[in-house]
Amino acid sequence: MKRQVSLILLIGFLSLSAFAQKKNATPPVQKTEEEVRFTPVVELKATPVKNQAATGTCWCFATTSFIESELLRTGKGEYDLSEMFIVRYNYLKKLSNNYLRQGKGNISEGSLAHDWMNVFSETGIVPDEVYNGLNYGSPTHNHGEFQDFLAAVASVPVERKKASEQYDKIVDAVLDTYLGKIPESFTYKGVNYTPASFAASLGINPADYVEITSFTHFPFYSQGVLEVPDNWTMGKFYNVPLDELITIMNYSLNNGYTVNWDGDVSEKGFTHSKGVAVLPGPVVSQEMRQAGYETFTTTDDHLMHLTGMLKDQSGMNYYKTKNSWGPTSNSSGGYLNMSENYVRAKTIFIMVNKNAIPPAIKTKLGIL
Repeated sequence: MKRQVSLILLIGFLSLSAFAQKKNATPPVQKTEEEVRFTPVVELKATPVKNQAATGTCWCFATTSFIESELLRTGKGEYDLSEMFIVRYNYLKKLSNNYLRQGKGNISEGSLAHDWMNVFSETGIVPDEVYNGLNYGSPTHNHGEFQDFLAAVASVPVERKKASEQYDKIVDAVLDTYLGKIPESFTYKGVNYTPASFAASLGINPADYVEITSFTHFPFYSQGVLEVPDNWTMGKFYNVPLDELITIMNYSLNNGYTVNWDGDVSEKGFTHSKGVAVLPGPVVSQEMRQAGYETFTTTDDHLMHLTGMLKDQSGMNYYKTKNSWGPTSNSSGGYLNMSENYVRAKTIFIMVNKNAIPPAIKTKLGIL
């Protein structure tokens, strides 16, 4: 076992070193899982771990969890918000976008955090007990057949060059069949709401949340479009140097704000089953990070929710990360600890409350 672990670490170090500059310091020694002992540094409130199951809707589960923590932080209490309400309306927006792009849009399950905010702003939200999206006899989410039917229906108006009234009714029928009908109004804890009035009652202002990245192909302290396929709405991201991205994350968590995280989970060092994500090798530089993005070894795979920080016995920093693969998916209750070096290399972007950004960086970005 120890020989296998050593070989894996050596391979990881050599592959990452291909991008390394000579000035990089000697890499810290990575420990085997059995040797690592974590000490909590920051632990913020979060709602129970959920399970996206057989769907590609991590973007919605992570952002919903992030907003639920915001509600806890602001004293609103614990809420279980409906992911599938957001997913349903997001599909309607994606299908419209796909038609106007002549069938070349993104109608897959993936999206990004700002798509959650767009639906919330325009349509509202409901509690999960009002709309759980399980209308097809399954105890867990499974969008395989649903996605196939939706893709087939989406092709018809493109071929006919006309989105008819019948098409809209058929789309609604597919969504109703798999996810259920959206209630026009509902009663929650003795109060009658519409989706819009319930959203208003939460006190969440989407304008308070920003997405931040760190790449060199557009200027720092500006906004630019990330080219990842799931950015189908062409959302813009604030851009900062890598060290400042880490500073923002640390400042946010240290000041009571959780972080919505999007990144690459395809590395061998990402082992959710063991509750860790590590990247052996030298400290990741801006150049190494950019090379990973431009050679497609760092890709937009998965969104998760950062709810705290830890240190191991050697002082290395880790981020407590709430995943959406269910509470029984590992021995850590569905959480994992991502090392700072993994985060430096594999983050695509983060979403934070704008008040969770250090004032000096906030000023550089022109965020009010």
